This record gives sequence, structure tokens and C-alpha cells, in this order.
Amino acid sequence: MDKVSGKLTVFFEEPFWVGVFECVSDGKLSVCKITFGAEPKDYEIYDFILKNYYRLRFSAAVATEVKEASRNPKRVQREVRKQVQNIGIGTKSQQALKLQQEQLKNERKTVSREEREAEKQRQFELKQQKRKEKHRGR
Repeated sequence: MDKVSGKLTVFFEEPFWVGVFECVSDGKLSVCKITFGAEPKDYEIYDFILKNYYRLRFSAAVATEVKEASRNPKRVQREVRKQVQNIGIGTKSQQALKLQQEQLKNERKTVSREEREAEKQRQFELKQQKRKEKHRGR
């Protein structure tokens, strides 16, 4: 049976509050970055997750190690406190976000290049049509 785990880290990244969803599935980490704006309340985050989770665009999966063990609740609490004090996100998550950013950048480049070439072709066709009309003697 496959195990899927998710984690949401909310932190302040000047000037907005940002949330980073980390989803580990089959030993692969996918990340999605969400900008909240003003500081979100717990119920607002919960509501956002319920309504928008399936619309989130996760990055490409990056291989990661999955640790499997039952842990002491006090230890978990200490780790949570340490993570809250720690500013920023994990390096694996940063790599996954960077990878997603590069992919989106490449998509934008190809789309804009195609639009530019289509506009160039349209202008050329228009110019050719005008030339033909001039040669008809009208």
C-alpha cells in the first residue's frame, strides 16, 4: 500500500505570508508555493486547503528519503517548535520549487515565441496581400 504524506509550512517572506505544501508519495517529493498576502488564520488555511487543494500546481517529483517510524509525542512537539523557529523551507523543497519555476519559465518562453512568430507571419501575409492588390491596378 502506498503512503502519501503532506506538510504545510507557513512563514513570512517579506512582504507576504507564504505557504509551502510538501507532498511525499512513493519516495518522491512534490512542492507547491502559495502566497497568502496578509497573515492567514488557522481556519482560513484549513478552508483554503479544503477548497483549493486539487487546483494547486505541484512541482515535478524529486527523489527523497522516506523515514518510517512511530515517534514520541514530546519529541514531535520539540521538532515542531524547532521548525517554527527555523525560518525558511527545506533545501529539497527549495530545489523542487526552483525546478518548477524553471519549467514554467520554459513554458512561457515557448508560448511567447509561438505568439511572436504567428504575429510575424500574419504581418507578412497582410503585406503580401497589399502588394497583390497594388499589382491588380485598382
